[in-house]
Amino acid sequence: MSRTNEMQKITEGVIWKQLLIFFFPILLGTFFQQMYNTVDTIIVGRYVGTQALAAVGATGALISLLNGFFVGLGTGATVLLSQFYGGGDREGVRKSLHTGMGLSLILGAVIMLLGVIAARPILTATKTPENCLAGSTLYTKIYFSGAIASMVYNMGSGILRAMGDSRRPTLFLVAACIANILMDILLVVVFKMGIAGAAIATVVSQVVSAVLVVGTLMRLPKDVRLEIQALKMEPELLKRILYVGVPAGFQFVTFDLANLLIQSGINSFGDVTVAAWTAYSKTDAMTWMISGAFGVSITTFVGQNFGAQKYARIRHSVWVCLGMAVGLVGCLSVLEVCFRSFIIGIYTVDPEVIRLGAYVMLLVVPFNFLFMPVEVFAGTMRGTGYSVMPTIITCTCVCVFRVVWIFTVVRVFHRVEMLALCYPISWGLASLVFYIAYLRGTWLRKRIEICGMMPEGKASGCVNM
Repeated sequence: MSRTNEMQKITEGVIWKQLLIFFFPILLGTFFQQMYNTVDTIIVGRYVGTQALAAVGATGALISLLNGFFVGLGTGATVLLSQFYGGGDREGVRKSLHTGMGLSLILGAVIMLLGVIAARPILTATKTPENCLAGSTLYTKIYFSGAIASMVYNMGSGILRAMGDSRRPTLFLVAACIANILMDILLVVVFKMGIAGAAIATVVSQVVSAVLVVGTLMRLPKDVRLEIQALKMEPELLKRILYVGVPAGFQFVTFDLANLLIQSGINSFGDVTVAAWTAYSKTDAMTWMISGAFGVSITTFVGQNFGAQKYARIRHSVWVCLGMAVGLVGCLSVLEVCFRSFIIGIYTVDPEVIRLGAYVMLLVVPFNFLFMPVEVFAGTMRGTGYSVMPTIITCTCVCVFRVVWIFTVVRVFHRVEMLALCYPISWGLASLVFYIAYLRGTWLRKRIEICGMMPEGKASGCVNM
């Protein structure tokens, strides 16, 4: 079977099998991508110390904030390309590929400058402990020097996945993670470069993944191949990409702004709490890898099937995906709760950090399943090119709610428990609203009506203004 035919199978076959075939490589890839920072955290925590661990951990919300908007913008290109691909429009695929990759270079340059310039002011504003500020600033500035490579990889891997290839992006991340681990050992353990060595190792791994994905795109069949000389921002396609990408990016920003406020609250408790929360968040990262992988899977699955006008298949896939996501996350949560102290101990030998990290896990982890409907329903809507409603729901029910919670409940009851509880409450609220909005179905009918007006009834590329 040719590679092209293999990619198109997303629009055919048993839904749960196709979702899982697509899901597992994405999950594995997400795992290795997360390992960039996790390996830094483990090695820094064990070989440099608790203060250095807190310094790296305090950068998490800022890095996520600056990356989030631009990665969100990039989703517009992958949604559009998946619709073109599902509809069999090879010229649309080629143009959206080159527009998307050109956009990634611009976005990478912008985020690199913002990361370097804004690092210290934002870390200071979020009350990063004074004894961690210098290390956090150094780590952030070095990390963002690799922003162009990171954006190129994310865009390129998204393009490959939009065409049904989730295997090769995963292999590239495996290679990058191995490079990261080796560089961490060399720079931190052997050469004693501390936080700077961990950040440099991450940048090197990002460059490795970017080179591999670009090389693959340049070897695709000629009608969908990346050609450097053909990089061009097609105005009409760019408008369609931004129509999906800007709301998605705005959602990432507001989501991370809320988390940045929470990080500010965490920082106010001192370096032990920052280190404990860092260890907890790294421990619980697998949950968000699973939810994110299902989100990417359903977005691409829906995008291709929407392009092929297989609407009944889309509706069925949503419930299949949701059931698998809730079941898998539920099982993982049970394991995390049962072995929470042991797992936290992987990151640090400080008994107070282990105790507090395990306590936070007990408050939050049992409710992780509540976030799964948010990921699945939002991914489904974006796969059809409908990006506004998911943004509004998520921003209101998660982001605005958390901001209000921080300035009311946490201010009155200044305790770690109050910070932790805002997560499950906001997840439950957002899931309920998404469930109601999805069942009403007006968003899908509207998208079908719009795409029905396309020439020859084709749905490909129908991300209209």
